[in-house]
Amino acid sequence: MSWRDLILVAGGFGAGFLSGTIGIGGGALFVPTMTVGAGVPQAVAQGTSLLAIVPTALVSTITHIREGNVLRQASVWMGGGGLFGAVLGALIAVEVPGSILARIWGGFLLFTAYRLAAQALSTPKSKSAGQAP
Repeated sequence: MSWRDLILVAGGFGAGFLSGTIGIGGGALFVPTMTVGAGVPQAVAQGTSLLAIVPTALVSTITHIREGNVLRQASVWMGGGGLFGAVLGALIAVEVPGSILARIWGGFLLFTAYRLAAQALSTPKSKSAGQAP
């Protein structure tokens, strides 16, 4: 097993852990791990990530269904939209140079980080039990 393999296993573990605990898509870790950590081209990292996400998503989904944490109607609507979006996105991604895909991906991650930080900082702390609203 090489260092590259260890980096990929660690990235996979991190993605699976974060997918199960906070619900992120594994691609948020898979793609940077492959491109930065293992030197894989952007388009190859994206395609590989999509296949690698399947078992992670299945296990996390089954666990959350068992716990009653799934809005089934919303998931059907989102899944349907995601299906069409995935086909369109994949057709576009194979035509776009890797350097542009990397910039788009980086911008998306920065925007997501900003939104999560803003939400976490602006959410009021919950009131103690027994206090009037």
